[in-house]
Amino acid sequence: MADKIAFLGLGSMGAAMAANLLKAGFPLTVYNRTAERAELLRQQGATVAATPADAVREADIVFTMVTDDRALEELTTGPNGILSALRPGAIHASCSTVAPDTNRRLAEVHAAHGSALVASPVFGKPDVAAAGNLWVGSSGPAVARERLKAAQAAIGQGTHDFGDDPGAASVAKLCGNFLLGTVIEGMSEALTLAEKCGLDRIGFYEMLTSTLFNNPIYKSYGKLIAEQHYQPVGAPPAIIRKDMNLVVQEAYKNEVPMPFANLIRDRLTATVALNQPDVDWASFAQRVSEDAGL
Repeated sequence: MADKIAFLGLGSMGAAMAANLLKAGFPLTVYNRTAERAELLRQQGATVAATPADAVREADIVFTMVTDDRALEELTTGPNGILSALRPGAIHASCSTVAPDTNRRLAEVHAAHGSALVASPVFGKPDVAAAGNLWVGSSGPAVARERLKAAQAAIGQGTHDFGDDPGAASVAKLCGNFLLGTVIEGMSEALTLAEKCGLDRIGFYEMLTSTLFNNPIYKSYGKLIAEQHYQPVGAPPAIIRKDMNLVVQEAYKNEVPMPFANLIRDRLTATVALNQPDVDWASFAQRVSEDAGL
């Protein structure tokens, strides 16, 4: 019999992931603070719960996908939160991009409760999530990691194991997001210089991504930057600025100088200040062009 799953947090990523769990045949209960977001999943066969506690009461596995550390902690330990109703032996798959220490701290609370937390962050935009092609990180107690594999396979094309430390997969996620930011910064600087020197911006992008930089990341983000059209929105600038803050904090704590991380965070801060939440976070590339007078 398939594990009973609860999914809490139905933003553009969470809703797509939950739909794939449902398609894979897992009995699914969902919760979202804004109940209207759960309606499509209800029509597809999911049970909609009124509170986080109601959602997890019968669950073997609980997935969470929320905005930030504060939201995850409140959802887990707050009134009517996950731990107020979760059965001993259940597993919490924490998919949100949060500080490694947040997952470590919540893992300790779960252990005291008799349940387990496995950090399970994902790489990919909402369209990738909808296709079930996310890349999934996994770290936490070995037995719980093993039990999660079938559910993780329903949402992703592959899962990478980072061991027993519940914070390890979160470190990997932050480092990955940082690297994506460096791709955007590097591509935007190169394309801006090329344009100012008289090259066709889009033609230069096409040359780069069909030769030396022929991979999905340079192609997808590079297209947005080359065309200067930052749609559709994979993640808004404010969300990824939060992630870059976490990168900088982790670097500071571990005494790792990361000047690029600070630069990318500053680019995102300038972008957030423009109050344009309906553009992709890659739109910080526009700041590079503006600095060059374009």
